[in-house]
Amino acid sequence: MNEERLQQSVGQVLGDLGGAFSIGLVRIGTALGLYRTLRDEGPMTSVSLADATGLAERYVREWLSHHAASHYVTYDPVSRRFALPPEQAAIFADEDSPFYLADAFECAAAYIENQPKVQAAFGTGKGVGWGDQSGCLFCAVARFFRPGYHANIIQSWLPALDGVVDKLERGARVADIGCGHGYSTMMMAEAFPNSELVGFDFHPASIEEANHHALDHGTVDNVRFEVRSAKDYPGCDYDLVTCFDCVHDMGDPVGAARHIHRSLKPDGTWMIVEPFAHDALEDNLNPVGRLYYAASTLVCVPASLDQEVGAALGAQAGEGKLQEVVTTGGFRRFRRATQTPFNLILEARP
Repeated sequence: MNEERLQQSVGQVLGDLGGAFSIGLVRIGTALGLYRTLRDEGPMTSVSLADATGLAERYVREWLSHHAASHYVTYDPVSRRFALPPEQAAIFADEDSPFYLADAFECAAAYIENQPKVQAAFGTGKGVGWGDQSGCLFCAVARFFRPGYHANIIQSWLPALDGVVDKLERGARVADIGCGHGYSTMMMAEAFPNSELVGFDFHPASIEEANHHALDHGTVDNVRFEVRSAKDYPGCDYDLVTCFDCVHDMGDPVGAARHIHRSLKPDGTWMIVEPFAHDALEDNLNPVGRLYYAASTLVCVPASLDQEVGAALGAQAGEGKLQEVVTTGGFRRFRRATQTPFNLILEARP
């Protein structure tokens, strides 16, 4: 046994355990407004933070101590005040920040809740249906993706596609497949009022939430939501079809690609946004790949295996596998339009 390597491994696992043990505490901070108060009020003692939030000081003090040990907040031993620096506020308190990650801890909690069902599936090889997974998973996933969509869809992803923004500004027909709670659909509808958008998802509870979301934005009347799968949604003259972080979850992505191909106009575009991944496993052995492989094992692969065909591409499918899906589905043109550290943005044309 290499003693130095052992100590490095122990150090890594201790760090991992610290993050795992923090899941509940971060969720408490979000739910009880502790991060927002620290951001808005500036440095505070545990007493002043407890008074400002109406919470019990002894609990707040221990929560702050954990966060200081985690370097999530800073601590001044002279004034005994804790602070949330701007960089940490962008991660924990600002829901419109592209770096907002607090809701990732909600996903982590949902993944843990999923464990018994997925663990049983390890022995049978069967899937775990999207609607049968953890009760809080759908909200957590929707909120986890929202900051990235807010920062990128209108500003950079759609402009990276050939001629699509011009069509949307003039007025286009758009189908958002696998829309979930409808955040992506609503963002596009608000940005392009001359276009008509419809969000489709096979999960009825998600479409119900999407409709609630639409009602909350009552001034937007160019969007609607329907329960339909990627292989049977209606319409055959769409200018744009979008799939945000859902192709790898599909049981039959090739079948979906064929249907999307048929539903597009001859000059239409299919935008596919997927988790960033290289084609080779060894190139994905990094912090981003680590997160995505975990989510894929506990959520994505089980969801796909529960559906027809059960392709189980996984959240780290990579551009090569995705291109194979797209071209087998009938598309002749395929390219990487742009990328972020977390996403591949792919453009397919008939």
